Amino acid sequence: MARSTARKRALNTLYEADEKSQDILSLLDERIAHPGAQTPLPDYAIEIVRGVAEHRRQIDRTLDDYSTGWKVRRMGVVDRNILRIATWEILFNEEVPDKVAIDEALALAKTLCDDDAPAFIHGLLSAICNAKDAEPADTTAQNPGDGDSADAADSAVPSADDQPTEE
Repeated sequence: MARSTARKRALNTLYEADEKSQDILSLLDERIAHPGAQTPLPDYAIEIVRGVAEHRRQIDRTLDDYSTGWKVRRMGVVDRNILRIATWEILFNEEVPDKVAIDEALALAKTLCDDDAPAFIHGLLSAICNAKDAEPADTTAQNPGDGDSADAADSAVPSADDQPTEE
């Protein structure tokens, strides 16, 4: 099954969990055990849903940090979950090129969202990609005496440890 279809199925699952305020992983387990009239979820859809669930706090924090004017909680449910999928692919799935993640998110937005959503989604995901690209690939390879290298890595994209920060 094509990854585009898997993304759509993952979006359906994330949307349903969001609308019902249900735990994502418990809904995923239900969909895997009882797919109903639909075909079973593709493996990549399951990987997306699990990835978003595992990293949701960091994904939402990243979206909040790079969004101008709209925090995650105020975004439309479909928009928010399209962004979560693409952000997970950009930050946590090295198999998917960033441009593909953005293009796939835009394809979903063009068919499922209002007319303003694709531009907003494109701008937000581009900002996340730019920040990720600006982040040093391997800070251990830099000069150990260079105190600025760790600060630059911390400021670009939230770290993978997903710990809350004091504000």
